[in-house]
Amino acid sequence: MSRWAFRDRQEAGRMLAERLLLLKPGDCVVLGLPRGGVPVASEVARVLAASLDVLLVRKLGAPFQPELAIGAVVDGDPPEVLLNEEIVQELHLGQSDIAAETAKQLSVIAGRRQLYGGHSSGVALEGKCVIVVDDGAATGATLRVALKGLRRRRPRRLIAAVPVASQSALDLLRAEADAVVCLDAPESFGAVGFYYRDFSEVSDDEVRALLAAAAASP
Repeated sequence: MSRWAFRDRQEAGRMLAERLLLLKPGDCVVLGLPRGGVPVASEVARVLAASLDVLLVRKLGAPFQPELAIGAVVDGDPPEVLLNEEIVQELHLGQSDIAAETAKQLSVIAGRRQLYGGHSSGVALEGKCVIVVDDGAATGATLRVALKGLRRRRPRRLIAAVPVASQSALDLLRAEADAVVCLDAPESFGAVGFYYRDFSEVSDDEVRALLAAAAASP
C-alpha cells in the first residue's frame, strides 16, 4: 500500500476487520481510542458482531512542565496508572505530585465519559478477547499505554489493530499485545493522515452517535 491507502476511516475499519477475522477472535470486545479510532473500531465491531466501547487514556504531565509525560492513566474500574519511573526519579516527584496530576486527569476522563453517554470501557474484560483499535500509530505511545493498562485486567487475548503504523510503533505494540494486526507499515512513515483520502476530524457528536448505534444493535 502507499499514500491514500484508505478512502476514509470506515473503509479502513472494514479492511481491518477482514484481516482480524483470520485470527478467529471469538467472543471479543472492541475498544476504540477516541476520537479518530472510534469510526474504525465501529466497523470492526460490526463485522465481528462484537460489542463496542471506548478506552480513554490521558497523559500525566510533570508539574510546571505539562508537556513532559511522567506517565499515563488508563480508564477502567479501577483506573490504571502507569509511571515512567526514570523521569519521576529524575524530577524528584513525590506521591502528592503524582496523586494531584492523576486526580486532574481522572476528572477529564470522567467528563469525557459523561460526554460519551457513560461509555468508557465499563464492560468486563477478564477472560475475553480484547481488540484495541486506533486509526493509525505514528509513535505507538498512546496505544502502548492502553495495552499495558488493559493487560492488568486479565483479558484472554489482547490484540492491537491499526490500519497503518510505523515500523517503530509496531515494535512497541508487539511487546505488549498477543497479536498485532496492521494493514500497512511503510518504511518511510510520515503522518497517519497521509494514508487517508478523507482524514476529517472526528467530533464528539460522531463518537456518541457511533456508540449509541452500537449499543442499540442486537
